[in-house]
Amino acid sequence: MAEENNHNQRTIGSARVLIIALLTIIIVPGLALVMFAINQAITPQPERPVNVLATSTDTCVSCHRNTTPGIVEQYGRSTMAAANVSCQDCHEVSSDYPGAVEHEGTFVLNVPTTAKCQTCHQAEVAQFNQSRHSLPAYIAVAGTETLSEEHLRMYEAIPEGGYVPEQVQLRNALAVMEGPEITRFACENCHNIGKPALDGSVGQCSKCHVRHVFSLEQARKPETCNNCHIGPDHPQWEIYFESKHGIMYSTGGDRWHWEAEPGTLTVIDFPAPTCATCHMSGFGTTGTTHDVGDRLTWYLFAPISERRPAWQDNQVRMQSVCLACHNRNFIDTFYSDADAGTESVNEFIRESDAIIQPLIDAGLWSDVPFDHPIKFVHYETWHHWGRTAKFGMWMQGADYTQWHGAYEVVKSLAELREMASQMLESAETSEAEGEAHALGG
Repeated sequence: MAEENNHNQRTIGSARVLIIALLTIIIVPGLALVMFAINQAITPQPERPVNVLATSTDTCVSCHRNTTPGIVEQYGRSTMAAANVSCQDCHEVSSDYPGAVEHEGTFVLNVPTTAKCQTCHQAEVAQFNQSRHSLPAYIAVAGTETLSEEHLRMYEAIPEGGYVPEQVQLRNALAVMEGPEITRFACENCHNIGKPALDGSVGQCSKCHVRHVFSLEQARKPETCNNCHIGPDHPQWEIYFESKHGIMYSTGGDRWHWEAEPGTLTVIDFPAPTCATCHMSGFGTTGTTHDVGDRLTWYLFAPISERRPAWQDNQVRMQSVCLACHNRNFIDTFYSDADAGTESVNEFIRESDAIIQPLIDAGLWSDVPFDHPIKFVHYETWHHWGRTAKFGMWMQGADYTQWHGAYEVVKSLAELREMASQMLESAETSEAEGEAHALGG
């Protein structure tokens, strides 16, 4: 009898444990879902733009809603669609328009050119045409041979177009060596931002303003610049993210006012700068511009950097942005130190030129680009490491100034000395052997 009672008690106890476990399995997830729902209810959700094309009966929209629904969804929620800019406004052209393609009973441009953008954005296009992003970007890879007379004059009127050291043109030779099968997916991806179109206009706005969203947030975020400003020859993206400015963006940028009205930005909207804040956005007393060189003091891209034309005015515009957060003493000290650092890198590059000069004098340096390993080392000394050191200084990235910049420059100088010495010794030996052979003959 006692054994039966014990068995019953154990059964009841087991049943209680099972019930409690089942309740726990049911109640705890239920409470979690309730808490999540409450949190979602009290947490402000970002307001998604209304799709103004949701009920549109426009011919383009009706067709592309089936063939390319993603494009219609993106554009429907854009500010351009909200401003009643239609597909036809950007794409439709006359039958004889350069690059026109027949499409569904009309003629269109598959990719609208800056001439179409200029209809509404005259100032932006004019500023862009005077910028580094315009023809200078394209010519850095393609060269000037294919330019029309009009484009050549336009190029030479741009500050970067009037300042092209001979060494910079070596980039054209690299593109030829690699071939179009490579450059199509490499150099052209970025440098075609300044490519002339068939209608004579220059540039590709969609390189920065991704279609078909045309979002202020997207254009203003550093990730957009990352598409091109990355890698050993221009690592601005990497430098930015190791700087204090980049750290503030990484840790707090999700709370910044990315859709704030252009020309009205303050430190309340952006507590720290992005690429766009420093180089393009209207901020402080500096107005908005699409000329990315408008606030720069130096030609940092060059082997040996020189100050830009009207650099004093450029500096005033950039420092107006800096003054929103920093005091005058800090800014003046920083600029003075960065100027000195730039000149120091210049001296290193002059030394690299001096090392190879005896090879040139002795006829050992041919006119053929990159036909000897020493030419790659000489090129990388300024094009990769020298530029990186200068970018690191001005953007406050210590690691890139040092280990990816100045250290590599000093290392390359040692390599150049050794290679140049070996080439000269080899030439002297060959000459002596030739003389001996002549005497012996």
